Amino acid sequence: MMMFAVVILLSVLLMLVVFAISSRQAQIDSRINELKVQAYDIAYLASSLNEGSIAELLTPGRSTTRQMMERKLRAIYEDYAAYCLVVDRSGRVTGYYSQVINQHQELASHWDSQEVVRTLARVLQGEEVITQIQGPTGPMFTVAVPWKQLGGVVGAVYIQTAAQNIQATYAQIWQQAILAALFTLLVGATIAVFYTRRLVRPLKGMAASAGLMARGLPAPPAQDSGILELDELSSAFNRMSRQIQDTEETRKAFIANLSHELRSPMTSIQGFVQGLLDDTVKPEDQKQILRIVLNETKRLGQLVSGLLTLSRAEAQEKPLALAPFNLCELIRLVLITRIQQLEEKNIQVVTAFDRDDMHALGARDQVEQVLINLLDNAIRFTPAGGRISISVQEQNKKTLAVTVKDNGLGILPEDAGKIFDRFYKADQSHTPGEGVGLGLAIVKAILERHGQSIQLLPAREGAAFRFTLDSAREGSGRQHAVESPR
Repeated sequence: MMMFAVVILLSVLLMLVVFAISSRQAQIDSRINELKVQAYDIAYLASSLNEGSIAELLTPGRSTTRQMMERKLRAIYEDYAAYCLVVDRSGRVTGYYSQVINQHQELASHWDSQEVVRTLARVLQGEEVITQIQGPTGPMFTVAVPWKQLGGVVGAVYIQTAAQNIQATYAQIWQQAILAALFTLLVGATIAVFYTRRLVRPLKGMAASAGLMARGLPAPPAQDSGILELDELSSAFNRMSRQIQDTEETRKAFIANLSHELRSPMTSIQGFVQGLLDDTVKPEDQKQILRIVLNETKRLGQLVSGLLTLSRAEAQEKPLALAPFNLCELIRLVLITRIQQLEEKNIQVVTAFDRDDMHALGARDQVEQVLINLLDNAIRFTPAGGRISISVQEQNKKTLAVTVKDNGLGILPEDAGKIFDRFYKADQSHTPGEGVGLGLAIVKAILERHGQSIQLLPAREGAAFRFTLDSAREGSGRQHAVESPR
């Protein structure tokens, strides 16, 4: 509100300054024009006389022309507080109000007979003189025009006045302007108060909600204010609030799941080791117990390894080192690493590539992790004698689509929306799997860092996952030549 008030005050002051300068100059120009008109009126009155009447004009008396001249000179004196001289070429003065000088100190202080003579000399040569000078007590205005008769200059009209009466009028205008400015400031401040409250109220609400969120408490959503920018801020704040709440719920679920995943093997290991130390385990059963402990430690190792992989996949500190690579060749290499598991379950693998060599753009080692996780899931849930198919299709010139499908038990509809969550295992209620529930979460995190996505496709049997990668047609031959020795 203070900022608005200061802006309004500065604007009003600037307006007053501009108004003062323009109004003062307009007043000065108007006064000079008025004096100029009066001077030419007197000159016209004098020039209307014939040659014989000039002496009559210069001779004291009560002639009609003399009376008209006196009335004109008095009007100038009364209206403008000015003195006026009407001088012929021989230097005779036809009109002179000395009492004006006596009554006005500013005129008397500025009276300069030599300057008057020099000005009259210029006018008698046919020149019009209009000057504005700064006297000891303020500005002085001088208007001197030639008095012509029969085409020649026969005299001069000289009028001089001070600017005090202009300043008086100017002071009245200033008073009115200041009153108008104060009224404008009052109205502007009232509007500023009303508008500022509309701005501050939703901001205070968002600040209060932010304080609640900082303490981990549920916060009410920000309300719309009717102001476009604030409504956009409120919408962004509400989205952020929901994301924070979702993140907090995810964090709590993650800690709970992690605690459960760690407690189970740790409890088993602790129980079996304690039994060995207490000699409650028969000697012939010790190897079996140690095998169980070894399996549990392997399970813990897989859990820690999965967490590290997920952390690296979600890390945003370093940009991905993207490079073109042969996607079909990478799939073949991943299948070779899992050939033992496939043969143990007698699983048939079918590959379908649009071309034998199709190049993608991405971080090759992370895409390899995606393929390994999807293939391990497919092997785990595919029964003995089942089938797994992997296809690579060119969706368009810029995108490749990879589909991994199996004919296992599939995924229940109620599990479909949760399978990419950390530690969520769709098999926990109906299939005894061996995973820790991080595989698909890692896959999703890696692909999101690539700006890609993965989705669960509808399938009549088994489960089918499809993810996308950027195509890398250009430079594929060069990259393939580098990867061939591998």
